[in-house]
Amino acid sequence: MTSDYVTETPTQGPAAEPARASRVGRNLPAAIAVGVGFGAYVVACLLFFKPGFVLLIAVATAFATRELDEALQKQNIHASLVPLLAGCVLMAFGPYAVATWLPGALSITGTLLICLSLTVLAALVWRMGRGVAGYVRDVAGSLLILSYVPLLASFSLLMLIGAHGSARVVAFILVVTMSDLGGLVLGRMFGRHPMAPTISPKKSWEGLAGSVLFGVAAGVGTAIFGLRVPFWVGIVLGVALAAVGTAGDLVESMIKRDLGIKDMSSFLPGHGGVMDRLDSLLFAAPVAWLIMYVWVPGG
Repeated sequence: MTSDYVTETPTQGPAAEPARASRVGRNLPAAIAVGVGFGAYVVACLLFFKPGFVLLIAVATAFATRELDEALQKQNIHASLVPLLAGCVLMAFGPYAVATWLPGALSITGTLLICLSLTVLAALVWRMGRGVAGYVRDVAGSLLILSYVPLLASFSLLMLIGAHGSARVVAFILVVTMSDLGGLVLGRMFGRHPMAPTISPKKSWEGLAGSVLFGVAAGVGTAIFGLRVPFWVGIVLGVALAAVGTAGDLVESMIKRDLGIKDMSSFLPGHGGVMDRLDSLLFAAPVAWLIMYVWVPGG
């Protein structure tokens, strides 16, 4: 979830009026409403109906895949969208279905690998219909989207399927969200030293410090009260997810700069595109899964 780490000079004149709702250039009430709504849905699903969370992952990755495909078309890269959308659904529900209804038939990671492989094969064959010209370029775009969006997102489902899965997913989302909030707050208050001025001029080292601070606080809290593991696991989780979440922000910023766009879309009021909200979560998901796989009982 991209956050701005350095204060900008407000726009003057009539054009500045629509931006008054938010110092970060977005419709703050709408952004809060969307965030609270999604948060409530996630909590309700994790507590009472886990397939609802799986459905959210499938839908979110499908929308993000569509957004990234449309963005790549600006560089004349045409991904195999239909197989990729099918892969989003398959990679979300496949491992969960096997774990829930066919336990022991296949390993969860093995199921995910099969779903991934089938999507790759389908994307390669689907693109043949457009002819030889640009085949390698378009296939490379398909594989970029596939590995960037549904594959990375699937690690959140691996956390859900494991022992105490709801607590693992809550810890993952809460740490990343608080890390993003810490970067925004401290970056706005104290940001003076740009971290990557050629990629994202608004991000600062002070904002990164805020990300780590808030992330560690959330990590320690969830480690002790949610995951029931030593506090130092929360420190590792907070530092690691703050670092990779920031890397995820920067990677998406590089993609958007290369494609000449500000947001992937305007689908989410006050937030931009779905991909703009998933960037840090996608990068953090495999790292969070690995840390909890190693240090949280239950694998």
